[in-house]
Amino acid sequence: MSRTLAAPWRNIGDFDCSGEDIERDWAARTGCWARVERVLLTPGHVHEYGLPPTEGKRDDPRWPAFAGRYGFDLERPVQWEVETLDPAELQRLVLAAVERYVDRPQLARQVADEQRQRQQLAAFLRRFDGSGGP
Repeated sequence: MSRTLAAPWRNIGDFDCSGEDIERDWAARTGCWARVERVLLTPGHVHEYGLPPTEGKRDDPRWPAFAGRYGFDLERPVQWEVETLDPAELQRLVLAAVERYVDRPQLARQVADEQRQRQQLAAFLRRFDGSGGP
């Protein structure tokens, strides 16, 4: 039984004809996402950060439609890689995109539980003197 999820599937990927089509393909193959939301890389990011293009795949059959949507020269396929963003900025953008979905009370409980487990493990390890036994 297929169930459509109300929350969108969020995608981080390259800004190119293949990357854009991944969203359509994933939604079609899974059949469970009502919508897809591109978090990164968007045309706005490319412009805002002045990201350098790389040569796109000339033989990709999706290129003509992609070029038409964005006004690119049909004879010069281009693409932009998400990795060209500064790593710290990439992290900031991803965290900002998911921030509204974080359950803060649950996160606090999880962090506290992990801290408790670390303390228990440290106490257990202190019982050994390094010789392989208590």
